[in-house]
Amino acid sequence: MPGTNLTRAEAAERARIISVESYHVDLDLTGDPETFRARTTVTFDAEAGAHTFIDAITASVDSVTLNGTFLDPAKVSDGERIDLPDLAEHNELVVDSRMYYMNTGEGLHRFVDPVDEQVYLYTQFEVADTRRMFPVFEQPDLKATFQFAVTAPADWDVVSNQPTPEPFPLADGVARWEFSPTPVISCYITALIAGPYVKTTDSLVSSDGRTIELGLFARRSLFEYVDAEEMFEVTKQGFEFFESQFGVSYPFEKYDQLFVPQFNAGAMENAGAVTFVESYVFRSKPAQARVERRAITVLHELAHMWFGDLVTMRWWNDLWLNESFAEYMSTLACAQNTRYTNAWTTFAAGEKSWGYEQDQLPTTHPIKAEIPDLEAVLVNFDGITYAKGASVLKQLVAWVGQEEFMAGLNRYFGKHAWSNTELSDLMVELEAASGRDLTDWSARWLETAGVNTLVPQVEADDDGVITSFRIEQLGQDGHPTLRPHRVAVGFYDHREDTGLLSRTFRVELDVDGEFTDVPQLVGRELPDLVLLNDDDLAYAKIRLDECSLATATTHLGDFEESLPRSLVWAAAWDSVHDGVSPARDYVDLVLSNVGHETDSTAVQVQLRQLDVALDRYLAPEHADKVRARAADTLWDLTAAAEAGSDHQWQFFRAFLRRACTEAHFDRIEGFFDGGVPEGIELDTDTRWAVLIALVAAGRKGAEDVDRALAEDNTETGAIAAATARAAIPTPEAKAEAWRLVVTEGALPNSQQQAAIAGFFRVHDDALVTPYSSRYFDAVTGVWTERTHELAQQIAVGLFPRAVGQDTVDAAQAFLDRLDPALSGLRRIVLERQDAARRAVRAQAVDAAAVQDTTAHTPEADR
Repeated sequence: MPGTNLTRAEAAERARIISVESYHVDLDLTGDPETFRARTTVTFDAEAGAHTFIDAITASVDSVTLNGTFLDPAKVSDGERIDLPDLAEHNELVVDSRMYYMNTGEGLHRFVDPVDEQVYLYTQFEVADTRRMFPVFEQPDLKATFQFAVTAPADWDVVSNQPTPEPFPLADGVARWEFSPTPVISCYITALIAGPYVKTTDSLVSSDGRTIELGLFARRSLFEYVDAEEMFEVTKQGFEFFESQFGVSYPFEKYDQLFVPQFNAGAMENAGAVTFVESYVFRSKPAQARVERRAITVLHELAHMWFGDLVTMRWWNDLWLNESFAEYMSTLACAQNTRYTNAWTTFAAGEKSWGYEQDQLPTTHPIKAEIPDLEAVLVNFDGITYAKGASVLKQLVAWVGQEEFMAGLNRYFGKHAWSNTELSDLMVELEAASGRDLTDWSARWLETAGVNTLVPQVEADDDGVITSFRIEQLGQDGHPTLRPHRVAVGFYDHREDTGLLSRTFRVELDVDGEFTDVPQLVGRELPDLVLLNDDDLAYAKIRLDECSLATATTHLGDFEESLPRSLVWAAAWDSVHDGVSPARDYVDLVLSNVGHETDSTAVQVQLRQLDVALDRYLAPEHADKVRARAADTLWDLTAAAEAGSDHQWQFFRAFLRRACTEAHFDRIEGFFDGGVPEGIELDTDTRWAVLIALVAAGRKGAEDVDRALAEDNTETGAIAAATARAAIPTPEAKAEAWRLVVTEGALPNSQQQAAIAGFFRVHDDALVTPYSSRYFDAVTGVWTERTHELAQQIAVGLFPRAVGQDTVDAAQAFLDRLDPALSGLRRIVLERQDAARRAVRAQAVDAAAVQDTTAHTPEADR
């Protein structure tokens, strides 16, 4: 049998043959720490006499009974699928199997808390890991009801999609929970979370008058840090907004939210039982950007209860129907119904920049992607599916109107509740509600790839009065499609009385084709700055004219509002990322203006992009000098920021990352002796950040890491320790990190990711240079032998960091010999190769600028 990589063709054929009625899954979670028992009963209809299979990644199969007939497990099961021959019109399948607990964040994950040795379990099934907990027809369009019965320690909480029943005791401290059947849902949104979780509760009244119980769960050792008030407030605001906008009440019986350990994603939309990564529980002061991101994530998962759970895509090529809508609706809800009213600024700074970057990779794809198999979808949770899709929806709403858009969604939910859909099903309802023909829009926006660039073409007379204004639209190399855009053009002037850069005029219009004239602007005085795509309605990169660029460079911190400043930040990054402007200029722009930025996410994004520019885009001949100056400036920004402010915290953490001279390390060493700036609390997590910086510098070592872990013997401490150990600047430490991650795969998912981060935390590239060739020798074996999450961490995270044509060429040689069937690995290496190629180009642009500057100094002129 073909194995775990289910193809779309196989799924379509199986859906043609069978329809599933119900699953009854009986799990025994007592005893063995390696495996657990599952007894699964499936009732389904089929084409009489047909033959199919059920997915089941098993430790062992004890018995298979189909319609009362015993099938030999040795003949029908290969550990990945169970063969089902000679089906009847109505079928009952019973499988007794043992399944593996996982430590990869896939399937049923088992975690032992180092604080108190308590065991915690949770499931993560998307895309296709339900089959790791029980045999299942693992595809989204074979919906059914699911009923779970769980035998587990009596002192545990057991949570699933349905309300938790009262357990009845069995012998020896063991109890049994028997849940009611779920509504008809896809298997990947079923869930089981079990262990001695601590919970708090609240409730709300749904729009249909039902009382919806709300639960919030976390591990016992972490629960004191849970911000229940904020979580419940945002959740209630989301319920209110979505029920009002959709005109459809919440579709499930209760709503639990659970923070779970070693989680790979941000969260997962299990129906009525949403799981969250524990990094959203803040042991120490977070950046405000992180707090706002958590709120958006809460709303994103809640939106999925309608988009994805109530109505589900038929196959993974319409994954965007889930993710783009949830991302758009969560940001809209945040902006319109919570205290995070600047959510669209956050979206422009964070999510949208991710979409633009993803869309310029050689692996870009249409929003409605072609997904031939599971291998393809696993790497498709990307900036196109999330950020570009949400951006395009924002533009669509601006075009058709929010009221009309929501009316279309109401019709869509009403017609397709508890079933599966394709893109055309949604378009029909949006067209009917808006009165617009969306055929051309859909073809150009959803079924083609690439990002357009909008450029202002302005002419003015000697008095500075505009005589001609047109917008030029450019295609992308390899993706020349020109698209319709709803665009605002803003005029901004620097006011001497306030010192602010304020908008003085705005016009909104439709842009289509290569050139679009804007007659409304003719006759107006040329402003200090012309901003295309003001208010960020369109999904398009923008360029600034020469005058506007000069104004932005001088007055970037003076914008009266955060959103236009975010758009200018994005334009500046695009310019250096695309190899148009030198990296040194971007570094100067960020360091000169980031202190004036008011939006926390914009600060976070600029500091992250500053890291990329400093690490990869600077010409080697001046890189060390620029990096040292950048760290000096970050320390100055820390000292100048208001004590205890979000800015101070972000600049302080950035300084720890960028410190690179002995003077910097001396300063950091003094932090343990009370030398931190006023307003910075040296709490446990901050002490880890300081220690990691000193370990990477060679000022601290393994014994210091062991001592810190003994003082913070928690999962968070273990993650930090894994980073610190891998950052030790010796050949032996790098070899040990490589052995643990690549050779043996000995670490759980969270610690493996941390060790990868520490591996490249170096001040001497020679320590990691030998591993460039080893990466290409090892990565194929890793990809084929490890689970997807672990393999992807390694394939992405350990790609060679050395910037040079040698890296580009080595990647190409690897791609030339790679098995075409390994499409997911091919995509990752192509994307990493593109990043290396961009870095080579950026360094060349920066070097040319350095030479040009040198050639025009007085010394050179002599």
